[in-house]
Amino acid sequence: MTRTSFPTRRLGRTDMHITRVGFGAWAAGGGDWAVGWGSQDDGESIAAIRHAVDRGINWIDTAAVYGLGHSEDIVRRALSGMPSSQRPYVFTKGGLTWTQDDDPRAMPRRNGSPDSLRREVDASLRRLGVECIDLYQMHWPAGDGTPLSEYWGTLLELKQAGKLRAIGLSNHNLAQLQAAHALGRVDTLQPPFSAVRREAAADLLPWCAEHDVGVIVYSPMQSGLLSGKFSEARARALPNNDWRSRHAEFTAPLLARNLALADALEPIADRHGTTAGAVAIAWTLAWPGVTGAIVGARSAAQVDGWLAAATLELDGDDLDDIARAIERSGAGAGPAWPHADDVPLTERLRR
Repeated sequence: MTRTSFPTRRLGRTDMHITRVGFGAWAAGGGDWAVGWGSQDDGESIAAIRHAVDRGINWIDTAAVYGLGHSEDIVRRALSGMPSSQRPYVFTKGGLTWTQDDDPRAMPRRNGSPDSLRREVDASLRRLGVECIDLYQMHWPAGDGTPLSEYWGTLLELKQAGKLRAIGLSNHNLAQLQAAHALGRVDTLQPPFSAVRREAAADLLPWCAEHDVGVIVYSPMQSGLLSGKFSEARARALPNNDWRSRHAEFTAPLLARNLALADALEPIADRHGTTAGAVAIAWTLAWPGVTGAIVGARSAAQVDGWLAAATLELDGDDLDDIARAIERSGAGAGPAWPHADDVPLTERLRR
């Protein structure tokens, strides 16, 4: 297979240059934990990761909590034996903990304890089979009373010790991001961001662009809703061990709005000879400040469904059409046009 040469962007001020899309390994954790995606075949996960890397994707995003360690193990197995010149960057996250005595379906604890984080980093290093993690992010703000200064300070120390190449925050708000950055540079931010979940565009993305903090957004297809492959029937058929079966975006009344928005992406996809999912991803990449988007896949075929987003650039007409579709559908909340400061959205929608 011929490897594609995809365009890259520098990740903040790090020395890493990443492709515009990266492989998300959340679903590789399987369905036997609190926030799983349903049953998943390990062989399919490994094949999907290898296919993405073979095609030219140069980074993988996972987390210790995905499958309670299982996703990190799958990533190690997928990359085992791969020549160093072809190995992608591996990004993971911590701060969500569990014990062997816990019910695997119980929600993990948000733990920011310095000792716990040090143990987590060492465990991730072992599971991933590496001596240094390319990017390690605090998955959520601590819920155990640990101040941000303590858990961010611990990550700064681990970076200084050489265990972490870069460090960042996931699912943190602007005030938390600013507080951490004042203590020591935040290399990256990982917020949820899609044409449905647009809140990050109001404050986080502009701040990161101004301060040269890399941004890798997650769920750019809103966990499949904007893929062009979803339907009300599929939502009703989601198994109990798929977290989406219990989420408001996948049930009435929000589901109908989201699917209406997904339908509106199809004509734009046709113009570009691609998929609605690729358009949804490219929309997130059109926003100033966004470095890359994390996209999951259960199989090699699913990778091929969104790979075009790595090179797809939407023009002004495309973005106008999407902004209008967002307005008509009533889906989600937040800014709907990447350059809203230049031209008011209400004015653009009158055109």
